[in-house]
Amino acid sequence: MQETNQTYSNSYEISQDQLKDANSKKLIAGICGILLGSFGIHKFYLGYNKEGLIMLLITLLTSWFTCGGGAIAMGIIGLIEGILYLTKSDKEFYKTYILNRKGWF
Repeated sequence: MQETNQTYSNSYEISQDQLKDANSKKLIAGICGILLGSFGIHKFYLGYNKEGLIMLLITLLTSWFTCGGGAIAMGIIGLIEGILYLTKSDKEFYKTYILNRKGWF
């Protein structure tokens, strides 16, 4: 069954409109991940509300107890994800984050 899903995913044709949409989302999400990653803004922008809320809550709630440790950790995750978004091709980004909805890394 999994081979069928992978074959379908690999043979799926992506239209030019979908690639343009993926490119604009990739740029905005990547920049937001790098600049505002600790708040999960890039996750909210891509429609990953649960993941964005987790990042936001960790940043806000643990910052009180860890002197900013939670915000630093979430900022590093946001930075890594922003760089990953920007280094993927439009087709790869579309398949990974829009079509397959991969929430983390």
